[in-house]
Amino acid sequence: MNKKIFLSWLLMAILSLPVFAQIQEPVKFKTEWKSVSANEVEIVFTGKMEKGWHVYSTELPDGGPVSATFNVDNLEGAELVGRLKPAGKEIDKMDPIFGMQVRFFEGTATFVQKLKLKGGKYEVSGYLQYGACNDENCLPPTNVDFSFKGEVAGGQAAASATAEAETSDTADSDSLALTPLQIGTNSNNVETSDYWKPVIDELKSFGENVNNESRSWLYIFFAGFVGGLLALFTPCVWPIIPMTVSFFLKRAKDKRKGIRDAWTYGASIVVIYVALGLAITLIFGASALNDLSTSAIFNIFFFLMLVVFAASFFGAFEITLPSKWSNAVDSKAEQTTGLLSIFLMAFTLSLVSFSCTGPIIGFLLVEVSTSNSIVAPAIGMLGFAIALALPFTLFALFPSWLKSMPKSGGWMNVIKVTLGFLELAFALKFLSVADLAYGWRLLDRETFLALWIVIFALLGMYLLGKIKFPHDGDDNKVSVPRFFLALFSLAFAVYMVPGLWGAPLKAVSAFAPPMQTQDFNLYKNEVHAKFNDFDAGMEYARQQGKPVMIDFTGYGCVNCRKMELAVWTDPTVSKIMNEDYVLITLYVDEKTKLSEPVKVTENGTERTLRTVGDKWSYLQRSKFGANAQPFYVLIDNEGMPLNKSYSYDEDIQKYVEFLQTGLKNYKK
Repeated sequence: MNKKIFLSWLLMAILSLPVFAQIQEPVKFKTEWKSVSANEVEIVFTGKMEKGWHVYSTELPDGGPVSATFNVDNLEGAELVGRLKPAGKEIDKMDPIFGMQVRFFEGTATFVQKLKLKGGKYEVSGYLQYGACNDENCLPPTNVDFSFKGEVAGGQAAASATAEAETSDTADSDSLALTPLQIGTNSNNVETSDYWKPVIDELKSFGENVNNESRSWLYIFFAGFVGGLLALFTPCVWPIIPMTVSFFLKRAKDKRKGIRDAWTYGASIVVIYVALGLAITLIFGASALNDLSTSAIFNIFFFLMLVVFAASFFGAFEITLPSKWSNAVDSKAEQTTGLLSIFLMAFTLSLVSFSCTGPIIGFLLVEVSTSNSIVAPAIGMLGFAIALALPFTLFALFPSWLKSMPKSGGWMNVIKVTLGFLELAFALKFLSVADLAYGWRLLDRETFLALWIVIFALLGMYLLGKIKFPHDGDDNKVSVPRFFLALFSLAFAVYMVPGLWGAPLKAVSAFAPPMQTQDFNLYKNEVHAKFNDFDAGMEYARQQGKPVMIDFTGYGCVNCRKMELAVWTDPTVSKIMNEDYVLITLYVDEKTKLSEPVKVTENGTERTLRTVGDKWSYLQRSKFGANAQPFYVLIDNEGMPLNKSYSYDEDIQKYVEFLQTGLKNYKK
């Protein structure tokens, strides 16, 4: 028994290690010096990155993520030939947040810089700078230092040594060996400061945030489950439920066998749809699905597909699979017995209900493909299938429920038409991505919102019976549930109206085009930093007797912009940040040069800080043991933490609690 307890505690200790490790090292670079000809050489940078991370390519447009650049500190006896060139499989993709095409590498990134040797001795030193992100965080601009020297002997370039450097802007938070850094009261002047004292252990004592991956998978499952429930109440599925359950109960010799057959039928539905989700990712691959979902051309395709689905739900035509498919499967089910017969019956249901389930499944798969996970479509289909299979099993367990089951009628067509309106609204999201990619400016934020306002207003009018479609009856009565749905739809349309003048509209921020596409913006409820210099902000906070919030961010940090738009604009959040804290925003990719480079030592490796961004990135690593953005930390006037750190999470209530806990601890 004691041995089991010891092993349990050991396992818990091992599992807890990643929770406290904030310093991330997802990319490792090596540098090589290669002779091309008698007087030409190449410096080759090869980076390996962890799954889910990507490194941005060279010469990206201004206002986008950090481009890879080749920077020279010393160049003697040689000259550059052209610019830094990317090599290997480069991905070109539309980024809807930046509103531009971006190029990056996944898995392996290679960059090559050519040089021409002038003859005799040569010495070349400098650094490669690159940017790296995943779906939740971005690293600050990271430097890979290099230094080569030698002389051209016998017509060949001979390097005294080949430098091989791993990505050095990250380090383990528990093994930082830091030299004191001369800190500036502004970007260029330097003087010592006690505010930079490391507080990694003190920050750990408050605990850390849990990774959001499990929550995102739960969200995908829930989205699939809701889709399955909607499909359940369509004319293609609902009428089949009582017939199928009655068939199982009647054909069985005893009730127990009927229930077992119904369970098998439900399980078969789950297997079929989960297999569909797995097949899609196995055929295309997770990254390919993600590429398709963010490609401008395929977003136009998705837009047209959803418009066609919407027209089908409105009653313009029926989308059905060839009838011979379902007839063949149905005939095979009649000829077989046992489990195979039940599985084929479930497969027949999947085929004959395609006109209703197809648009829902198509939209779900398109949405979850952006998660860049091979299991996401399968998880979505699992939720969808469980919702679809649940009534067959429940009604078999409780046959008396069949009598109270609502009969088929016009209400199912109302559900179809409502889904049509929703498909039409979401189709605009995909058109927006293509519009941003090509720079058409046809669907700026106010145009997008105007269309959504009209769509949801028309949906409300339809639910109130003011609009009719081909399959609708002549009954003018409006049920109570239908009335409340109409009320919600009309209220949502009214809610979006202020967005035409720049209101942030947090409920639709994930779907609407970015705020910078808004031509007319009257909204001023924004949070702005009081300082962009750490030491100056700390001195001001000490004079005012206020706690400090440090915002480690970057110009190329997508999720930083999301937090500022979706969370900081909340009245409660903005009031606390503006009135109770001194906000210091530090851009880790700020390119302003320091008056002179500063050398520091981290984890036994000497590094050079050349820019203001390097300085703030070093502060984040050395003081707080973290290197990803967004990163928010609350400290007192002496630089001691007041709460655990906060990263990317758009839950406003959590953010308010994060801020209020810091205030309470400060007052203590």
